[in-house]
Amino acid sequence: MEITPALLLNAYAAGVFPMAEHRDGQTRWVDPHRRGIIPLDGLHVSRSLRKRIRQGGFEVRVDTAFDTVVDACASRSETWINDEIRGLYTELHDMRQAHSIEFWHEGRLTGGLYGVRLGAAFFGESMFSTQTDASKIALVWLVARLRAGEFHLLDTQFVTDHLLSMGGVEIGRSAYRRRLAYATHRIADWNALPEDLSPQHVLDIATGSTVVR
Repeated sequence: MEITPALLLNAYAAGVFPMAEHRDGQTRWVDPHRRGIIPLDGLHVSRSLRKRIRQGGFEVRVDTAFDTVVDACASRSETWINDEIRGLYTELHDMRQAHSIEFWHEGRLTGGLYGVRLGAAFFGESMFSTQTDASKIALVWLVARLRAGEFHLLDTQFVTDHLLSMGGVEIGRSAYRRRLAYATHRIADWNALPEDLSPQHVLDIATGSTVVR
């Protein structure tokens, strides 16, 4: 069966996502028994990362280099992103259903993440970093955007040590599906976070220290 963007969105709404075993492998559907999420009221930002954010000297952009972010995420010896999956996410991006958060330093893209938006749920797909803390800072900016836009679910699919350090947790399939059903039937605003906020203000929103004004 051909996978279309509409079919892919329906799969996300049902709790299923696509992966390939390797770059040239066939696309398969995955429905884990245990699911990774980051509670939007539970982001953990270490002291060292807070210090790095306050120092500034970087720029975080949204949706200015989506294809480049996906390619960077796939540029590994082992990747689950095949050509079919890459093409599908590009189509979702064109439909404004997939987004990238990008970390830029001295004019170079050195980290970021991308994922899919559906209702008030965001499904994080992958992240990359060629500079210390770049992907972590992109994640902080993502959480701030989701909190500002009144999202209810940040799905990370699986939990890695990297995500655990940022507040990621693992929940069972049935608990995940209850959260998923609630979130996908709600309306959220992807563009609610103002673009001119200071790094400190974004950090405060992401960690719940303040709200968007």
